[in-house]
Amino acid sequence: MKRSELSEFEFEEEGFKIKIKRGAGGHPLISSTPLSAHPFPASVVPADQSATGARPVAGAALGTIAGADETGFTYVKSPMVGTFYRSPSPENPAFVENGSKVDEKSAVCIIEAMKIMNEIQAETKGTIVEVLVENGQPVEYGQRLFKVKLN
Repeated sequence: MKRSELSEFEFEEEGFKIKIKRGAGGHPLISSTPLSAHPFPASVVPADQSATGARPVAGAALGTIAGADETGFTYVKSPMVGTFYRSPSPENPAFVENGSKVDEKSAVCIIEAMKIMNEIQAETKGTIVEVLVENGQPVEYGQRLFKVKLN
């Protein structure tokens, strides 16, 4: 970058994007992001740290503890970033309510992503105990949508 006097470089290909920008002192800062949804923002680290593989991992231990499921329960999680809808249209009733029995193929909600309505299935067998997201709320990849008591 110094030889060609570049201050910024960005490359994008098939679901991957990388951006390199010269930071303070002329050291490059690197940011890479998969274009598919990801639960954590891309971190920006100096190039000398990324080359050695040393990357700061903020909250990794906390994420493990917070991600632990209770015994006898599981969660239906969002497979993508988008907008959560409990029913196929405003006039229709919700796919599921508290107390609804579901199985692996049961539709539980719709997540709208890029103007496409994606029907989400429970992928587990049990009873809906709690709806964790409000209708019309934006959701992140991996976010818990429903708490399910296993049968």
